[in-house]
Amino acid sequence: MKTIRSNNFLFGIVLLILAVALLFSSMEGQGSSRQAYVDLDQVDEIDLSVTQTLAAIFNATQASIINIPGNTPLPTVTQTSLPSPIPTEFIVPDSFYITNIGGSRQYFALGCEASAAADWANYFGVLVYEYDFQHQLPLSDNPDLGFVGDAKGPWGQVPPYAYGVHAAPVAALLREEYGLPAVAAKGLTLEQVREKLAQSKPVIAWVIGNMTGGVPAEYTDSQGNTTIVAAYEHVVILTGYNQDSIRYMNNGKFYEVPNDVFLNSWGVLGNMAVMYE
Repeated sequence: MKTIRSNNFLFGIVLLILAVALLFSSMEGQGSSRQAYVDLDQVDEIDLSVTQTLAAIFNATQASIINIPGNTPLPTVTQTSLPSPIPTEFIVPDSFYITNIGGSRQYFALGCEASAAADWANYFGVLVYEYDFQHQLPLSDNPDLGFVGDAKGPWGQVPPYAYGVHAAPVAALLREEYGLPAVAAKGLTLEQVREKLAQSKPVIAWVIGNMTGGVPAEYTDSQGNTTIVAAYEHVVILTGYNQDSIRYMNNGKFYEVPNDVFLNSWGVLGNMAVMYE
């Protein structure tokens, strides 16, 4: 600010000298009788005008420095979200078969659940050994809570004798120990099973024998909990279907039965299954 004011003062002195010179020149042109004088108010006005002019030049210079192309702020970019894909309802085909699944014969007399769980997990890329899985299952006198009896016991009995295990403990072990999204359910429909199979997700189903009929029975465990059991309880892996029949794997072999045969056997224990979510 001191420099600007000094410059203004110097410019004022110069202008004052020029003004005086012009006045004298004018007086000389008109004669020597006219008195030469300088109006100091006009000098102040000239000085103020110079100051304002210099200030305007200074401000314009600063503005040009600030707004040079290299320093121009970048334009604001507004982020535009991509449109979400339109959800489409999954259409279940009239028939579907999973062909890249295999299995083996169960090792224990009552080890069908462990054997099927191992084959099912291996299909999804998780290595499970039937022997390990069998001994990792919890023990209970209620099949809804754990394995009932000795896996080497005779087949065809009901609790509290050697029997086997239902869906909930099997699914829990597959989730907690092997990290698979296994879900146990009862009361399922054939349509729900078909939907899973059409997504290439085999289903472990609780049936009677090799897809035969049976008689459900009510059983109360030592803690007073009641459940439904049936002689010759067994599990198979459902692998395909068409409009009239269902295909399943039992001890590494494949079978196909009419829908009503499957539903009759599956319904004894309440349409129970383990599915991949």
